[in-house]
Amino acid sequence: MPIPVVKAHAYGNDFLLVEQAAAGGDESHLARTLCHRHSGIGADGLLLYRVQAGGATMRLLNADGSASELSGNGLRCLAALVAREQASGPGDVVTIVTDAGTKRLELRSREGQRLTFRADMGVPEGIRQASIQAAGETVTATILRTGNPQCILLGPLPDAARFNRLGPAIATHAMFPEGTNVEFVQVDAPDRVRIAIWERGVGPTTSSGTGSCASAVAAAAHGGAAREIDVIAPGGTQRVEWRDEGIFLTGWAEILFEGQWL
Repeated sequence: MPIPVVKAHAYGNDFLLVEQAAAGGDESHLARTLCHRHSGIGADGLLLYRVQAGGATMRLLNADGSASELSGNGLRCLAALVAREQASGPGDVVTIVTDAGTKRLELRSREGQRLTFRADMGVPEGIRQASIQAAGETVTATILRTGNPQCILLGPLPDAARFNRLGPAIATHAMFPEGTNVEFVQVDAPDRVRIAIWERGVGPTTSSGTGSCASAVAAAAHGGAAREIDVIAPGGTQRVEWRDEGIFLTGWAEILFEGQWL
């Protein structure tokens, strides 16, 4: 049976959206098949969702078929689809139930298929620093959870060789039994950081919503940055506010196409 698929992205971090009822039995295999860059449609992850009043539920599978608790960019991609189907306008709120809790996204603006949201991402957890030995180096990292595990390395952005060596070594380090996302973070100014991302179960990505949140928290906690900051990834800039009540992430998502997987 053909499977209806929607493709969306946020700053190049791309996802395939499939209704849960259409996914079939082996969801991990489906994720690997659909997300394959050459023999599939191609994406960083597969979002399985159910629409409900005022929002939706979602489950996220990475491109390698492994499960993930949350994606800030994927969250917005699903919210963009829900907002389109429910004819939402600026000021309306879309509520998404995830494996990392319920998230509320306020629609700020829409330009065609590109919708900008301010999302309540919740309170960061377990913020600490640790020394890690990986890929022949000893590094000091900030470890935390922003709905999913994050490991942040503050300092100058690495060259390609160091990024490709250290990123996967830390992402699969024994310190992180479930794996971790890895961000390299350079503080350029109190209100601006640049990041490079190695995503758990995916590899290099152009953007990450939860990674941007974690990078901002680490930069504020241990890098001298402010608590409201622009996070610049290769795919573009998102705004992160770290407030007492939690983290708020502002950025856009864009629906690209709808089709059927045969």
